[in-house]
Amino acid sequence: MYDTIEVNELPGVVTVSLNRPSVRNAFNARMIGELTHIFVCLAQREDIRAVVLEGNGPSFSAGADVQWMGATVNSAEEENIADAQRMATMFEVIDQLPQPVVGKVHGAALGGGMGLVAVCDLVVAAEGTLFGFTEARLGIIPAVISPFVIRKTGESWARALFTSAERFETNLAKDIGLVHWVCDVGDLNQVVAARLETLLSGGPIAVRAAKALVRDLRGLTAEEVRDLTPRRIAVLRSSPEGQEGLRAFLEKRQAAWRANSGRNP
Repeated sequence: MYDTIEVNELPGVVTVSLNRPSVRNAFNARMIGELTHIFVCLAQREDIRAVVLEGNGPSFSAGADVQWMGATVNSAEEENIADAQRMATMFEVIDQLPQPVVGKVHGAALGGGMGLVAVCDLVVAAEGTLFGFTEARLGIIPAVISPFVIRKTGESWARALFTSAERFETNLAKDIGLVHWVCDVGDLNQVVAARLETLLSGGPIAVRAAKALVRDLRGLTAEEVRDLTPRRIAVLRSSPEGQEGLRAFLEKRQAAWRANSGRNP
């Protein structure tokens, strides 16, 4: 069904793999369209509880394909705007996915690949991975990915790294909030699996609601926050899932969603 990505499904979890290893998973118009399509489809799936985003081959993603970008040199401004809007839509669709997205990053994440890192909710990176907002070296800027990156890093690091276009390693990526866990490359599968187990231990509705809460609190006034947050917790407390979770805790047993998942130790 797809030419530039692979999609593999296990109970409750889908893995989306960037699959252009010969160009370090640089994305072109085809990949942008396919990533947008699969994440739109996954957003409709109530049975999917988490998504892993990874890259096949030696790197996670080198960003936008230079040959594809070069083909736009002689395009009209309107065509370039349309291309950029399609890319922005891809990042927005991944960012707004109801389910948490786990980024599994290795090798390198550069340019637009950093946008993919930024829209993941949990990021596990292999030690030695190279990161960089390298656009300025090509005479362009990381405009489309900037809103997602700045939410993670804040303005200070965005200003430093957007302008320098320098490459940096996992320790700095973790310090500035782009990466959450760092491990040896040989342990990457194991650490991602542990993160998935943690996500699957929570109530399916609660996990989605927790992700939505962070997004929905953006830009609210203190009064709006005081109105929103009690309503959200009250709805979940009185829901069947919330009632089951409380009963399971009091009865010292696994909640139904864990007992039925088939993935618990």
